[in-house]
Amino acid sequence: MGRPFQVLLLEKIDKAGIRLLEEIAEIRWSPGTTQEILAKEIREADAVIVRAFGSITATIMDSAPRLKVIGKHGVGFDNIDIKAATERGIPVVYTPFANTDAVADHTMGLMIALAKRIAEADRALKQGGSWKLRYELIGTDVAGKTLGIIGLGRIGGAVAKRAGGFGMRILAYDPYTSEERAKSLGAELVDLDTLLRSSDFVSIHVPLTEETRGILGRHELGIMKKGAFLINTSRGGIVDEGALLEALLSGHLAGAALDVLEKEPPDPGNPLIKMENVIVTPHMAAHTREALRKMAVTVAEDVVRVLRGERPLYPVNPEAFKGPRIRSFLRDLSRA
Repeated sequence: MGRPFQVLLLEKIDKAGIRLLEEIAEIRWSPGTTQEILAKEIREADAVIVRAFGSITATIMDSAPRLKVIGKHGVGFDNIDIKAATERGIPVVYTPFANTDAVADHTMGLMIALAKRIAEADRALKQGGSWKLRYELIGTDVAGKTLGIIGLGRIGGAVAKRAGGFGMRILAYDPYTSEERAKSLGAELVDLDTLLRSSDFVSIHVPLTEETRGILGRHELGIMKKGAFLINTSRGGIVDEGALLEALLSGHLAGAALDVLEKEPPDPGNPLIKMENVIVTPHMAAHTREALRKMAVTVAEDVVRVLRGERPLYPVNPEAFKGPRIRSFLRDLSRA
């Protein structure tokens, strides 16, 4: 007997997740992630799992009459129309705990690399630079400095714990976090302006929403401490890249480290990529062997749960279970 369901994957995931899906479903790979390709490939899918590329819009959902669940391999679900999924009764599941340590570690690595000018020194030596660069590339201490964390959720909290171990003072801006939680992480809750004016390093850890899009623009970057550093391992749209470029070129900011950009992949001419005092990594903060396996297993397990008529552990939109599509599927499943 063939497998009763079909799961469409837009990008590769760890084999451990594939094995779980193959227990009840046929796996199909999408040859591309444009809207035109997805509208065609998703027609027969009972589930789809998306990573960084490809957007699951209302139009795509309407192209998939059999679609019962959308899985997000990761924590940022800005490439899924959650409202449309909820209205159609399509649960969206994600992996909220799987990559916390990986992203927090990457954030700390970027911060130290900026402060100590590690990437600059490495590039210069590989291009034939003199050993005497050690007298020119003077870094700055991390210990004793102030770190401002925008968003004190799982990843922001993990960064706070790590920064505390480095002897940093920690400020945090998060209107949805309690004083008790902040205190438990060694952080002091302040408003955004206070954080920006007071921090030597600012690290962003919020999802991309209408509320957070462009939250760091010309004004916000302009009130940051002169000589401060900006780190973004969240989403590119949160920072106005044009304003960031101005702040760096003017010398107001000493440097930036970006794992994410407004456009990914970026245009080859993006000036931020070419700047010596900017470190850019290709949206890889979550990419450790351990985190990739956890994300694949977590999303696969929840997709399988929904296809078996069970409640998932990590739904983005639990209210979707009141919607027409999932209720019809569960009713049919109970009669089978």
